Parts: sequence; C-alpha cells; structure tokens
Amino acid sequence: MRLLEMDALSLSKKISNREISSYHAVRTYMNHLNAINPVLNCLVEDRFNEAIEEAKKADYTLTTGDAKGRLFGVPISVKECFHVTNMKTTGGLSYRASTREKEDAEVVRRLRAEGAIILGKTNTPALCFCQETDNKHFGRTNNPWDVTRTAGGSSGGEGALIASGGAAVGLGADIGGSIRFPSHFNGIVGFKSGNRQVSQVGNFPYVDKPEQERMLGIGAMSKSVQDARLMNEIIAHEPPSARNLDDFKLVYPVPHHRYPINRETFQLIAGIRDAFDGELAEEQANPPFFEEAALMWQQMMSIDGGADMAKLMSDNEKASPFGEYMKEKLFRSSDVHPYLSWALIGTRLFKPNQKQIKQLHASLKRGDEMLDDYLDDRILILPVYHSPAPHHGELYQELFSIRKTFLNYMPYIAYANVWGLPSLTIPIGTSKEGLPIGVQLVSRVGHEEALFQLGEQIEQRIGRYQRCLHHDAKNEEVEAELV
Repeated sequence: MRLLEMDALSLSKKISNREISSYHAVRTYMNHLNAINPVLNCLVEDRFNEAIEEAKKADYTLTTGDAKGRLFGVPISVKECFHVTNMKTTGGLSYRASTREKEDAEVVRRLRAEGAIILGKTNTPALCFCQETDNKHFGRTNNPWDVTRTAGGSSGGEGALIASGGAAVGLGADIGGSIRFPSHFNGIVGFKSGNRQVSQVGNFPYVDKPEQERMLGIGAMSKSVQDARLMNEIIAHEPPSARNLDDFKLVYPVPHHRYPINRETFQLIAGIRDAFDGELAEEQANPPFFEEAALMWQQMMSIDGGADMAKLMSDNEKASPFGEYMKEKLFRSSDVHPYLSWALIGTRLFKPNQKQIKQLHASLKRGDEMLDDYLDDRILILPVYHSPAPHHGELYQELFSIRKTFLNYMPYIAYANVWGLPSLTIPIGTSKEGLPIGVQLVSRVGHEEALFQLGEQIEQRIGRYQRCLHHDAKNEEVEAELV
C-alpha cells in the first residue's frame, strides 16, 4: 500500500515499528500537497518547516525508546477554524490575517499530545457560515474528482485534501452538515460528534448560543472508520460505552417527493439493506420530528438574526450584511464574500420571534426526551444529500434560496444537528459520472461505538475510501511508494 493511501492508525504502527520514518511521511505529504494544492486550493496555510523539525525529533525519540502517543509522528491537517499556535485563524476574512494565535485549540492540543504533527490548515467559507467553501481571502476550493464541482463546506478544504491523500487524517467541525457534506461530496469518512461531547474551546467563531452549541459537532475527516473512532477517543470528553451491534435495528427513510433522493443514491442505500438482510432487524420509517428538522435548524441558526456573525465581518464590528452584499454585487468591492453577506441577510429575515422561540424550546425539550428512548436501540441510515457534488454555486442556491428550498434539501443533514446526534458518514459508491456518494449513520449520544461497528461492516461489504489520483504529480511515485 502506498503511504498516501494509508490511514493514520496504520501509518502510526509503521512509524512505531520503524518501518517508515516520520520524516519520510512528512516529506511525502509535503511534496504531494505542493502538487495538488495549486489545482484544489485546499491547504491555505502550512507549517512545513516546523513539521519537518518535529518529524526529525520524533524519529530520534523512537531510537531512545521514549516515543508515546497513538498518533506519534503522524502528519495530519486541521480545518482553518481551529487555533494552532503561531498560525492564523482568519475565518476567510482578510482583516484577521495579521494576527497569529498564541495557543492551540483544545482538540488540537489533545491531538498533539498524542504525537500528531500538523502539516497545515484547510480552507473554509467565510466564518464557516455556508456549505460551499469559498471566501474573498483564500478563494475557492475545488472538488478533486471534478474541479468544476463543489467540495462542500464548511470543512470543504479538509474534505478535498483527505480525498486526495494530503494527510493521514484531518479534523473538521459541523453545525449544519459541515463535515458530512464534504465527506459525501469528496468520498471520505467523516464523524460529527454529538451534543457537547467535544470541546469547542479554540474554535472560531466560538458558538455561544445554547440553541446552536447543541448542534455543533467536531470530529475526524478520514480514510477509514477506525481512524474516526481513534480521533473521537482522543478528542471526546468521555469514551463511548461498549455496545453490541446485534442489539440495534436499522431504520431506513420513507421515500417522499418532498425530500428527494436521486436514483443512484437510493439504489446504493438499498444495497446496504440487502447486505444486512436477515442479520439485523430493520424498519422503514422517518424518525420523530424528521419533517420539522430543517425549519428548526433554520430558526436555531437565525436565533439572533445573525447579529453576532455580522459583527465579525469587519474589524470595527460595523459592517452591514446588506451593505456588503450590494457593494460586492454592484462594484465587486467588498472584502466579504457574498455567500456570507447573503446568508446573514437571510438570518435576519428568518429571525424567530419570541413566540416562535418559546415553541422551539418546547419542541426541543419534547424531542430530546422522545429521541432518547426512540434511538435507544435504533441506527438511522440516511442519505447526506439528494445528489453527488453539484457544480460550483448550485448547492448554495439550493440551500439559501428565498424560495426556502432548504426545507426540501436539508432534513437529512439538519436532523443530526438539531437533536445533537453523533453521525458517521461513509462512502458507499459512485455515480455514473464517477462522483462519490456517501451515507450517514445516526444514533444518540452514547451509541458512537455501535456506529463505528456498523461503519466498519459497511466498509468491508459495500464500499470504502478510494483516494482520488487525478492530481498526483508524475514524480511522486518514487517518494510515496513503500520499499
């Protein structure tokens, strides 16, 4: 197996056994990133010099017998939203580019404590506020399978990088599909942790609204389910309890024209049902509050009318979303990408009134109680999106249309966010155009291990990560091939 195809756990074992040096691994990934990044624009800031020195130190430590950590000497990447000491956290906004962070985010600290070596940070939309990775400061990230198509977002840079083998494993965050969209569109594994299971200290923008904090999940973007499990073990507050997969029933969605799924996606999910036929109990049903999920997600994201986000658009906190949107559309003169300004105009329009907020809180309380019981022995098998990766701009138009088309396209994604549920996304096949298609496995907090077990079964029987080779440099083969 080529080094670039190896997942983090496999590479860690090779490094610990001194079959591959950390220095060789870091150099290989550096060379590969230099080859793919001009086309994909996935990596926006590197720390290659520091990574090389850390790799040399790791290799020396191995000779002394003092090496420790489950990711010892392993090169990884992280989403731009996470603070890394002496690196920038811009949120895709130019005015933040002059400041370097003084300490690591908590999740980054935990990964480095396990020996991980950070290669760099990956692209996001401005303030991570939409599902297309494009901003005025760093530009647009392209899908490696077809550069005319979206990489998704907000962890789109991470999705494109891992799909191309730019690091052993990566780290993303998800408040509205931000791990799952890129995982599905780019053909990688992604894990969104459940309600407050992972610290967001050092994540920018920090989510301080309780309605939104419950929706945020942080987790791996990886080449394997075993890496997603490993990363979660490292960064989560508490390890999940052991569960037997045989105790669970698989629940498949009821087809409905209001919530479209294209034929290829439907057939691939049906393949999961066929693969486990007779082994695990199953039913076809939509879970409680499924139809309400998209609207509730919109209300929760708009809880303050986007006021806090609007303040972050400029260094003086006085920029107006409408003003920035018009400046860009009329004169192309705004420093703020119109994806952000238009989305913030929408949050102001959709801001719930006090009566709606009261109803929302009542629904959340009732739903939390109901789902705690409903998901006690169930795993939901849900599509991520109704199609593979659309062309650039199409996804944004579907999700941020004044026609409220998000009500049709967001329920499958919004469900895990609204109810604070862990969700594992796995590639299960490709479209006729060769574009990846994924599925998400969802249950309640505490059932993460059951999700990982089912995910590994799907990897073995149906589909797994396949690295995109489209942008490899010709001279990489010697560097990346194991001897």
